[in-house]
Amino acid sequence: MVASVVAGVRVVSIDEVLAGVGGAADTLAEAAVAQRVPRTVLAVLVGAALGLAGAVMQGVTRNPLADPGILGVNMGASLAIATGMVSFGLVSAASHIWVAILGAAVAAVFVYAVGSLGRGGPTPLKLALAGAVTSAALASLISAVILARNDIAATFRSWQIGGVGGASFDRISQVLPFLAVGAVVCLLAARGLNSLALGDDLAAGLGERVALIRLGASFGAVVLCGAATAAAGPIAFVGLVVPHLCRLLIGVDHRWLLPFSALGGAVLLTVADVVGRLVARPEELDVGIITAFVGAPFFIWIVRRQKVRAL
Repeated sequence: MVASVVAGVRVVSIDEVLAGVGGAADTLAEAAVAQRVPRTVLAVLVGAALGLAGAVMQGVTRNPLADPGILGVNMGASLAIATGMVSFGLVSAASHIWVAILGAAVAAVFVYAVGSLGRGGPTPLKLALAGAVTSAALASLISAVILARNDIAATFRSWQIGGVGGASFDRISQVLPFLAVGAVVCLLAARGLNSLALGDDLAAGLGERVALIRLGASFGAVVLCGAATAAAGPIAFVGLVVPHLCRLLIGVDHRWLLPFSALGGAVLLTVADVVGRLVARPEELDVGIITAFVGAPFFIWIVRRQKVRAL
């Protein structure tokens, strides 16, 4: 977080940061700090939400390839926002959050239903394929919707890449209650996710209400994904990479995995934002591009490691 506030097109020293907070810095330093502080906070919140949602989705589906971006959840939220802006004139951040959560929920249900068809049920490969196809279809629909409105096409396409530039405390204050609710629901489901990891039959034998656990945890993850997408765009691969790295460090107990995934997601997205600002100075790369560079090879490695063959 300190690096995020200090680094950028103009490097700001710690003394200038402190002076800016006290109102004694020069104009350029004050402007840099004023832009970077809310940007850093938004990166931390969105990264934590995506890391936590990814860990929950992997636990609910018992699918190592589960990720809000790969399963089409983020793209469903994006289509809902695009449709709301073009067809219903939704412009406020609060309305975007509500329609994003609705779109994320519909996309999640659709992908899971399609991935469950056929013999073997919702296998990891079938869910990944269903999510990839759904994401491609939704991306095409988004383009068709936006093409009709040239006045918002450029802004929406920039947002669709995924980034935390232009963050403000007003936007953060509107999205924070949704992120808090989603996080609490997910964390409360940690014990139940441990039971689901043993299999539905054994979890039911232990007295767990499998359907309720799966529904509640999925609800929390969808709320996190929808709110994060409304705030920063459809950022992929954070929810895929972070939970796997956290499992290597602390194991598979969801009571520890979920909070550490939130912390890891916050770190990854904040670092990605800093890297995006430094590698292309004086321009910058959105965090969605940086996370794709990290996540795509990681996704291929997971597929090869799991040796998924079922269709």
